[in-house]
Amino acid sequence: MSYFAFLRDNARWLSASYLLATFSGFGQTFFISLSAGDLRAEFGLSHGDLGMLYMLATLGSALTLPYVGKSLDHFPAQKIALVVVVGFALFCVALANAFAVWMVALAFYGLRLCGQGMMTHTSVTTAGRWFSAQRGRAVSIAMLGFPTAEAIFPFCFVLLSGVIGWRGAWYVAALVLVCVALPVLFWLLAKDRIPSKAEVASLKVEGRQWTRGEVFRDARFWLVSCGINAPAFIGTAILFHQVYLVELRGWSLEVFVSAFLFMAGGVVAASLVIGPLIDRFSARKLLPYTLLPLCVACFVLANIHAQAAAFVFLGLVGIGNGFNGTLVGSFWPEVYGTRHMGAIRAMAFSIMVFASAAGPFLVGWLIDIGVSLDVQIMGMGLYCLVFVLILSLMARAYRARQAGAD
Repeated sequence: MSYFAFLRDNARWLSASYLLATFSGFGQTFFISLSAGDLRAEFGLSHGDLGMLYMLATLGSALTLPYVGKSLDHFPAQKIALVVVVGFALFCVALANAFAVWMVALAFYGLRLCGQGMMTHTSVTTAGRWFSAQRGRAVSIAMLGFPTAEAIFPFCFVLLSGVIGWRGAWYVAALVLVCVALPVLFWLLAKDRIPSKAEVASLKVEGRQWTRGEVFRDARFWLVSCGINAPAFIGTAILFHQVYLVELRGWSLEVFVSAFLFMAGGVVAASLVIGPLIDRFSARKLLPYTLLPLCVACFVLANIHAQAAAFVFLGLVGIGNGFNGTLVGSFWPEVYGTRHMGAIRAMAFSIMVFASAAGPFLVGWLIDIGVSLDVQIMGMGLYCLVFVLILSLMARAYRARQAGAD
């Protein structure tokens, strides 16, 4: 099937996965962090204090996600999406009305659970489950929702907050979820996709169907998770402290936000390229290369202080995110099967959320005790370089298992 025929025949379900990813943007760090300066000022918080608050809220969502995420194995995606979107909107309103630190923490928890957690989890899991022979393409299209949000939401937030304040901008986010996301997703998800006979046949030969408990006990899963979740840790840490980074370098926040278009473009380009490559070569073979763009991005940001570095950095981060997100979306069902994928991916997502929780706090704490941000970013780049080698070994291990080494 040609790419355009694939898009035409599956527009309804691909659109649903894409929009779930897009609207998750209100719960992603690149959007939430735009309120960081105002929150620090209003509640008298340091960089480390706000990072700690964000970490605890994100850890709470990570602990919750394995329990609510496995609901995708038992309930239709439509019902789950509707509950999540309504809850998401309520937490946007909660942040807009926050009058105490505990309310900020509660709002952070809900935004991370509903946005980064369940909206993303539902988008990628349904795309991976609905499609088998062309899973890479399906997940790559779902992934395009993230750059759409990155390109539009931050710029709109900066404009809106300048007119109606940061609280008013969060009210607008809630209205968008209720008035746009809710009805559109309700209609798109009303009809479940039925795989073709060829896809059903391919599902029958996908091999062993691992349970979540079996995956939990597989050492390869944990080593791979430490590598593929580096973008969650690094990207979340740097973008959460983007206001501090801009102030430190003497850059313009408006110009920095405009660089998100480069990140969005990088995600789009990488997603569209990597999807067909996964279908052709497999996610296992491409696994070792997923951290290379982020590695270079960290070295650029740490050593080049001109504002042009922001565009190079975010462009490379986008390429890395597009590569990593599409590959991971295909990798887990490829190596562990699809039967228990809701539970397995919920566990994998919770690990990713843990990584994204640790980043803002650790970087904020190190800033508070005087560790240079450049030194921290260089360390992140070196971590990526080490895991390029480790992921190469893991790719060989999975291929050996497929060949019968287990």
